[in-house]
Amino acid sequence: MPEEKKSKNAGRRENRAAAMQFIYMREINGDTPVADALEAFFSSKENGRQFYPFAEELIAGVEAHRAEIDKVISESATNWSTDRIAKVDLAILRLAVFELLFRDDIPPVVSINEAVDLAKEYSSAEARRFVNGVLDRVRGTLKRPSRTANKK
Repeated sequence: MPEEKKSKNAGRRENRAAAMQFIYMREINGDTPVADALEAFFSSKENGRQFYPFAEELIAGVEAHRAEIDKVISESATNWSTDRIAKVDLAILRLAVFELLFRDDIPPVVSINEAVDLAKEYSSAEARRFVNGVLDRVRGTLKRPSRTANKK
């Protein structure tokens, strides 16, 4: 794999992990203003805020569309309401559902695979199956190809 492509993918993976961590933190400590929470969060990161522009895009999107995202999660997580889903799994789902619904520059299978990888790393053994199942239901509602992205 060319070095440039490899580093871009590694950077995106780290950015997704950071975005998921922030979304989780917001679920736990939601009363802090977003700008203050972002400043505190990124100041604790080793790479500094300038390394995370993709994470900031994802965080802003989840913040802007949270009600719609949660509705889709509730509809797709059969017999599970968002308040019953483990908070880390909910953060992973919010991030991935945002990508599936609002980021057509990212192929749906990439968003799902990245979410499953986050679940493997940050959640329980059962979480990856749960996350994959919910996201596969969401993917089934999309009106775009699963393996390609729209080029802008």
